[in-house]
Amino acid sequence: MQKLAAREEQIMLILWRLEKAFVKEIVEKFPEPKPHYNSISTLVRILEEKGFIGHTAFGRTHQYHPLISQEEYTNQEVEDVVDKYFENSFQKMISHFAKEEKVSSAELEEILKMIKKDK
Repeated sequence: MQKLAAREEQIMLILWRLEKAFVKEIVEKFPEPKPHYNSISTLVRILEEKGFIGHTAFGRTHQYHPLISQEEYTNQEVEDVVDKYFENSFQKMISHFAKEEKVSSAELEEILKMIKKDK
């Protein structure tokens, strides 16, 4: 799966939240200063070419929807980070955040409970 550029990722986050939207609706969800309609329209078409989104035609306008779930993309991104920075070890990643005090012992205990519950 291809990696999204920052602006593409913003568009996908909006589409995942809305589930389907016209370009105008996507633009409206951006914070001020809002990007130009044509810029977002171009990026939406690029995302469609990359296979991230599809569309339903309504005359000359298109309503866009995600073809890849946020969970699927997130899983790929996390795996890439773990591979790139933590030698493909989730243990090393969690240890890193624990050492940096980004994860508390209570949070680690909660993670362990979730893991045990899923088994």
